[in-house]
Amino acid sequence: MRSYLGPYIAKWRPRPSPLLALCTFLVSERHAGSRSPWKPYLDTLPKAYTCPVCLEPAVLGLLPKPLQAKTEEQKARVQELWASSRGFLSSLQPLFAEAVDSVFSRGALLWAWCTVNTRAVYWERPPSPCFAAEPDTCALAPYLDLLNHSPDVQVKAAFNEETRCYEIRAASSCRKYEEVFICYGPHDNHRLLLEYGFVSARNPHACVYVSKDILIKYLPPADKQMNKKISILKDHDLIENLTFGWDGPSWRLLTALKLLCLGAQEFLCWKKVLLGETISDLNEKISLDIAQQICLCFTEETNATLQKVSRMKDEDAAWSGQLTLVEALWTEELKILQVSAEVLARSRAAFP
Repeated sequence: MRSYLGPYIAKWRPRPSPLLALCTFLVSERHAGSRSPWKPYLDTLPKAYTCPVCLEPAVLGLLPKPLQAKTEEQKARVQELWASSRGFLSSLQPLFAEAVDSVFSRGALLWAWCTVNTRAVYWERPPSPCFAAEPDTCALAPYLDLLNHSPDVQVKAAFNEETRCYEIRAASSCRKYEEVFICYGPHDNHRLLLEYGFVSARNPHACVYVSKDILIKYLPPADKQMNKKISILKDHDLIENLTFGWDGPSWRLLTALKLLCLGAQEFLCWKKVLLGETISDLNEKISLDIAQQICLCFTEETNATLQKVSRMKDEDAAWSGQLTLVEALWTEELKILQVSAEVLARSRAAFP
């Protein structure tokens, strides 16, 4: 607000969002090049991003379906920012010798949005009369945003109102000359790729998602109580975030399967399933069998996708970087499915 953009932001109606103001400033300063006092910082920023919202459509189509859906939601938000910003950005024409549309292209705004989305820290600010009435919580912190992520470290991070500094305190020590890592949060690889544009190898929070439609696909179609069972799972928040992880199928996935596999005579015991009680050996056996079938199917699909990615890397070198990222994601998911298959085999052996 203290820059040359301040007066334009202050007088524009409807008031721009804090996010749009930050994106506008980034694009404008990058356009200024060596004339920008922020050039040293801008030079540290990626020239392009690898978040799914930036991927080529053919590469995006290779991602797991749940991640594709979240990417489409993100793309819609970026499109809304782009469409709603046209008037405000046009008002900045007096600041530029070039046509403002060439400065604030869709690609430039996407770059700025990715910069904020991947690098901003949380810093809650009091409402400003210059901005739209929405939370003003994003701040860019040069140098701080050079710290990379590791899921194995614990940190406390917040703005210290007394020292007026953003402070990060690590719970573990760092050896001399070693890279210092922070943790962006207990995120799985879908979230890391979506929000930050990378995949973490051997991520303890990584998982493979199983959708409701997949579950139903493997259940008897003639189950007259199926709709009621699905309704119970929804009411108890057990219809989403069903996963395979490094420990095998999650409690949520197995619980959902056990409830869905209840026989007609067992259905009245559904509350016991939610409490973790065993209903019958047959129910346990059928649930594990279906989990094994899903795991096997996912493993086959994952191998097929990895083969397709490998072929595409050979055919189009221009997409090599994006495809390598997709390959890393699927490789981690394959490892999880292989571990889960072993866990399920051991569990299944208890029910001959």
